[in-house]
Amino acid sequence: MKWEELTKEQQVEVERQMEVIRRGVVEIVPEEELKAKVIRSVVQGKPLKVKLGLDPSAPDIHIGHTVVLHKLRQFQLLGHEVQLIIGDFTGRIGDPTGKSETRKQLTEEDVKRNAETYRKQIFKILDPQHTTIYFNSEWLGPMTFADVVGLSAKVTVARMLERDDFTKRYQSGQPISIHEFFYPLMQGYDSVALESDVELGGTDQKFNLLMGRTLQKEYGKSTQAAIMTPLLEGLDGVQKMSKSLGNYIGIDEEPNQIYGKAMSIPDELMAKYYELATDMSNEELAALKQGLQDGSVHPRDAKMQLARTFVRMYHDEESAQAAQQHFVTVFQQRALPDEIEEAVLSTAELEEGKIRIVKLLVTLGLQASGSEAKRSVQQGAVRINEDKISDPAAEVEPKDGDVIQVGKRKFVKIKLQ
Repeated sequence: MKWEELTKEQQVEVERQMEVIRRGVVEIVPEEELKAKVIRSVVQGKPLKVKLGLDPSAPDIHIGHTVVLHKLRQFQLLGHEVQLIIGDFTGRIGDPTGKSETRKQLTEEDVKRNAETYRKQIFKILDPQHTTIYFNSEWLGPMTFADVVGLSAKVTVARMLERDDFTKRYQSGQPISIHEFFYPLMQGYDSVALESDVELGGTDQKFNLLMGRTLQKEYGKSTQAAIMTPLLEGLDGVQKMSKSLGNYIGIDEEPNQIYGKAMSIPDELMAKYYELATDMSNEELAALKQGLQDGSVHPRDAKMQLARTFVRMYHDEESAQAAQQHFVTVFQQRALPDEIEEAVLSTAELEEGKIRIVKLLVTLGLQASGSEAKRSVQQGAVRINEDKISDPAAEVEPKDGDVIQVGKRKFVKIKLQ
């Protein structure tokens, strides 16, 4: 249907939807085609099918992952339906995007466990009434070898080597397993199976998203529009948010953890976090940006609001208020919290009453691994009774009642037994 044939109300609604969809988006391929889909949806009253594939290689969602989930939620608020694909079949191969070597394949048990965690966490953002969850083993599992050969015949090796990561590995003589070529093919075939209208993904997923368009065309289907969202820098302000780098905020973390971590977001990234990772409206976002620019909004106040927003979104308003009060009391007034959780330390862990600081942090559950503990010590983030520990090789002599602190948010009181 041509633009001129729409009523004034329909034109306004199409433009409203396109404005929401464009928010925080790096690229839409092609935007004209997406707008045509929105027009048909508005005229016919039929929701678009918006797809996101999740590779369940990591069990927990952090704020960086939520960028694309918030975009899906915006589509839902516009009246569209979400197709959420848990890649239980593709997850056994692993997405080679950005990998410099062949990725370790997940076991079926790994995939099932991680997928279940995803299912529990995504509905902190998405509306379950307008979300259909699929497992791509439903259509990929029954494929015969002849089907697979037919699928692979639709794409050339030269096309596959257009992927930057494959090209680099090929040119440097690093091995590329044949099965890795099948990942983008299978992700693209998901769009064929579900007849998706739109697919979302980060900028690092562009090749895979466009493969969906290619295969839909090859199979005689209407082609999807591809929307690329930016990758969110972590708390260090440099690297992409990642659990392995320790620069992340997990949405399942405790309120005080979420709030405290958010307060360490670099000032220059605040507006980006608001835009990509919160439910703030476009009007509120524009007012905040203007306030930060003209000085009418203090960066500290904006950051406290951001921290409170994250806690409210993933817990509740009461927890957000309590987390803010905790932060003000502990960090702005430089006081220890009124209640500090006790952690039992067995004397069997000690040698002549001493223990290495790295081992102590892991034993008390303050850090997940020795490498993470070592990094925290080196960064000056570890204190015992307010005394900073800066040597990862240091041995300490813990006593009953000692308060161990990691960063600005983690406290435990030792109970020896």
